[in-house]
Amino acid sequence: MIRAVSEYEPEFEDRFEGPALDERRWLPSYLPQWSSRERAAARYRFGDGGLELLIEEDQQPWCPEWDGELRVSSLQTGVFAGPVGSQVGQQSAFHDEAVVREAQPETRLYTPHFGRIETRLRAIDHPRAMVALWMIGFEEAPERSGEICIVEIFGRDVLGPDRARVGMGVHKFGDPALTEEWAQEELRIDVREPHLYAAEWTPDHVAFSVDGEPVKTVGQSPGYPMQLMLGIYEFPGEEDVQYPHVFHVDFVRGYRPA
Repeated sequence: MIRAVSEYEPEFEDRFEGPALDERRWLPSYLPQWSSRERAAARYRFGDGGLELLIEEDQQPWCPEWDGELRVSSLQTGVFAGPVGSQVGQQSAFHDEAVVREAQPETRLYTPHFGRIETRLRAIDHPRAMVALWMIGFEEAPERSGEICIVEIFGRDVLGPDRARVGMGVHKFGDPALTEEWAQEELRIDVREPHLYAAEWTPDHVAFSVDGEPVKTVGQSPGYPMQLMLGIYEFPGEEDVQYPHVFHVDFVRGYRPA
């Protein structure tokens, strides 16, 4: 069941008004322990009333050692990793042989434990691109590694001006208490226009909505603090690209139960 917004209290908001990114809220580098803060740094600008995360023509892959030619511009609200050479760190499952290449100070900028997360954003329709807002366990213990995917849209899944497949749900990763329950929901909206995507995260379920309309409810819930991940990804491919890819985000908000 979707609860009324009045049942929550605001605790996090960024309307991305510039002129600089608020680094009290965001670390502008994608999983830097596996690469480096410099190599994995996000490219972005402010414009049209919000944040524009970019993939530019001269941008290098974030972690070519283990993730090939994937290019990323992403922000996150925390980071945790073990010492250099260890395999301890958030999202280690992206490659079995990944080890920490750059030590990171433990950072918890915003790591909620239950509540409501919402964003208004515009997807893009290039077949090599994907945009997303998701939450990952802070992962100070390996089993605290589940994910809540609030919205994930691949450009190839923009099916027309009024239809798209939108990913949402829960990924278990290393959390034995969770089961995999993620799917692409076909929605009758133009995802290239601004829409409000939200997840309400309670101790026993996660409810997903778009523009205030319920889409699905997952009857399980990660039971530990999680951080936000907001980004655009470009996958290798043969399709021509008119750079830059531009992912526009009006705002991100977090609420705790009242």
